[in-house]
Amino acid sequence: MVPELRGCFLLYADFAARASAVHQSFLAVETLRKLLAGEIHGSMRTNLVRARSFAEMLERSIRAYQNHAIETAQVIDQLIEVARQMRAAQKKGEDLGLTDDEIAFYDALGVNDSAVQVLGDATLTLIARELVKTLRKNVTIDWTAKDSVKAQLRIDVKRILRKYHYPPDKQLQATQTILEQAELLCADWAETGQTS
Repeated sequence: MVPELRGCFLLYADFAARASAVHQSFLAVETLRKLLAGEIHGSMRTNLVRARSFAEMLERSIRAYQNHAIETAQVIDQLIEVARQMRAAQKKGEDLGLTDDEIAFYDALGVNDSAVQVLGDATLTLIARELVKTLRKNVTIDWTAKDSVKAQLRIDVKRILRKYHYPPDKQLQATQTILEQAELLCADWAETGQTS
């Protein structure tokens, strides 16, 4: 069962039906948990915000199940919903025409609900694209060790956020989240020569 699910990214209704029919429901829950954890772990290397969000959702569901707050069928439904939300998040980025790197920064910008409401998808998409372009242009292999490079990147990020009227009261948090995301992606860019 696991190989057929891994390739298509996750668990739809037919898996739910099969999992519900399994007499050893614990195995179904554990299989779903492992699949989701693997997908989340894989996205941790490229999309920090999304990985954190889905890891929290997974943890809440499993904790409730382990504390006997919910039944097996309920936890299976919750885990399938996490999988659907993961797929929907990926599809939304694709529908917006964003690359994986741009999606990561779009998600970092979208942590702030008021920014999403005020700016909308179109502006957040523009910001994400400009962030990727600017960061690629300015990143070096050892940028996290050089305070001057970090300071310049911080200034560039703040300038971009101000340019698009990102809510001022949320800019500090957004800048920090963007720089955390940049640390993940920029190390890979510098190593593979994908800068500029």
